[in-house]
Amino acid sequence: MAQQEDNQLTRRTVLAAGLAGAAGLTLAALPETAEAALAKATRMPVAFLPHGGGPWPFVEMGMNKAELNGLAGYLKSVVTLPKVTPKALLVISAHWEEAVPTVMTATHPPMLYDYYGFPAESYKITWPAPGDPHLAMRVQALLEIGGFASAADATRGFDHGTFVPLKLTYPDAQIPTVQLSLKRGLDPAEHLAIGRALAPLRDEGVFIVGSGMTYHNMRGFGNPTAVPASEAFDAWLRETAGLDAHTRDERLTGWTKAPAARLVHPREEHLLPLMVIAGAAGADRGHVAYNGTMMGVRLSAYHFA
Repeated sequence: MAQQEDNQLTRRTVLAAGLAGAAGLTLAALPETAEAALAKATRMPVAFLPHGGGPWPFVEMGMNKAELNGLAGYLKSVVTLPKVTPKALLVISAHWEEAVPTVMTATHPPMLYDYYGFPAESYKITWPAPGDPHLAMRVQALLEIGGFASAADATRGFDHGTFVPLKLTYPDAQIPTVQLSLKRGLDPAEHLAIGRALAPLRDEGVFIVGSGMTYHNMRGFGNPTAVPASEAFDAWLRETAGLDAHTRDERLTGWTKAPAARLVHPREEHLLPLMVIAGAAGADRGHVAYNGTMMGVRLSAYHFA
């Protein structure tokens, strides 16, 4: 019976294709197959998250509660973005740079408190997600196929670009998580290409997350004169994320031409995780998932699905 139904489906598909050709249509105009629809439904999204400053959600820092609550609420909501629970998380954090893209391979990654000057409780925060050495190996294999040398680090822990936002998104810390570094030099085209190399993971149950900030000039936080620059750059970025992949990636490659680009990012390490995410997004257009402020300057988050 199943074989008969498959044969009927094949005949219907061929007949439909012939009719479409006779009518001057393309196969792209035909309904997608059940297999393609299933693949699309189970493919993981990709997301770029603003992770805020230091250990902000978990200690008192004297910051505006409404702003913090808005960002915290968004980060908590990210758990609902994948349609099914991810098998694993791959996080690209702004707080790790290496000569070549490097993956954490520890089975039980430690914590890396890569901030200073905060209250004592800031250094007692835990997020004991398991590592995933097999995923780390798969990441390296895909990078090699994409033309990138890579490395592994068996001792590095989760930095605050990972544990701060994901402690809000996945407080139970049960999903295996691997962190991937940026590549020194911070070339946007290279990071877009890294994302493209990693895109197959989306069909393997891996939720790829970029953790950075769309505004990162330490002199601008809390400074009213920085607000116009943050607004101008953020408006450009929101427009860019929603464009077709070719145009989007061209603009991201030339991001320094954006309004107020170097006022917003004197150094671009906090923007580069977005390049990896955009590369992994492929043809998926981005949309603004969060738009708010922190210490007065504009921040945004992007989802591609």
